Amino acid sequence: MDIYERLQVKKMINAAGTYTVIGGSRMSQTTLQAMAEAAAYHVDLPQLQRAVGRRLAELTRNEAAYVTCGAAAALYLSIAACAAKKLQRPLARLTPDVVADCEVIVHRAHRNAYDWALRQLGVKIVDIGYPNDMSPTQPEDLLEAINDNTVALFYAWTEPGGWVPPGALTLAQTLEIAGRYNVPVIVDAAAQLPPMENLWRFTEAGAAAAVFSGGKDLRGPQASGLLVGKQWLVDLILDTGFPTHGIGRMLKVGREEMVGLLSAVEQYVSCDHIARRAWCETQVNRFIEAFADDADVEVVRSFPNEAGQPLPRAIFRLIASWAPPTAELIALLKSGTPAIYTIPADEGGIYLNPMTLREDEVGVIIHRLREIVGQLRQTQG
Repeated sequence: MDIYERLQVKKMINAAGTYTVIGGSRMSQTTLQAMAEAAAYHVDLPQLQRAVGRRLAELTRNEAAYVTCGAAAALYLSIAACAAKKLQRPLARLTPDVVADCEVIVHRAHRNAYDWALRQLGVKIVDIGYPNDMSPTQPEDLLEAINDNTVALFYAWTEPGGWVPPGALTLAQTLEIAGRYNVPVIVDAAAQLPPMENLWRFTEAGAAAAVFSGGKDLRGPQASGLLVGKQWLVDLILDTGFPTHGIGRMLKVGREEMVGLLSAVEQYVSCDHIARRAWCETQVNRFIEAFADDADVEVVRSFPNEAGQPLPRAIFRLIASWAPPTAELIALLKSGTPAIYTIPADEGGIYLNPMTLREDEVGVIIHRLREIVGQLRQTQG
């Protein structure tokens, strides 16, 4: 009996993707072993943080890197560092009133629930443009928003076809204009791996920092985040972040997460990403071929995935007159044995995403879907 069985928590097959609510991704045995080794000894945490950061910077082709307790914490700390740089004072000595005068520019198309990481610091968010193609941001909007109180610009990146709506300037335009006024640009790329090149793409283009989730495609600890960027910014974060007694104290990162994320990144940059995409294509074809002869089912390839990542997934639809609502199909999969976690497809039906699946789990999903289709056909057909 494992820990989940003892706690009576149902285990699931994750056919949705690297969603936080279901645990992100699964760590490799190599990463788990590295974390166990880290947990076995006491070390000086600031020394470890710097050593891990240097190695991560080397692996990701950046000046510097820093491990946080999630991507949102990395955004919070990076904006705090930008405020400290602008005001030329240690953040620990800044009063809330002073911080409240600091402004962070954000495209309205990039506003979302994750920008609480910015608002929690107490800075003022200055919106520009609109999240549509009718009134998108113009270069003049950004130019007029920059003033003496501007400390940073927040940019939510997605690959084409991803979840961020239209209406923003391109990153290249944003970096060019912000660069004229020495405004640091912080790129939120939490779910933007793959492609692997994003680890250095944004900072090489001129961003002060890019932020990634450690628990998504990197397959590191879920409670970890990776910040890569300029040395000056990481140096300021080291003065502010854990284990100091400043605002970063509440954002604790254990030696296990530091070492675990480092191990995961080492594996990620040496991974054969072409072969991995080919494997995902093969699994999508398995889903398609499994139901090719069933007139009540339609399975098609979808590309890219929900975050615009260049990996395929399948869309499974029941097209018979007796087909239940998508929510009912999702509930049937989740309540069965084994439990299978899926999400609704924008085009109707459900997504079946191979990026978080093992090959044996694909067969289990096909078998369970066949069972459900057969049961529904008998009771409702």
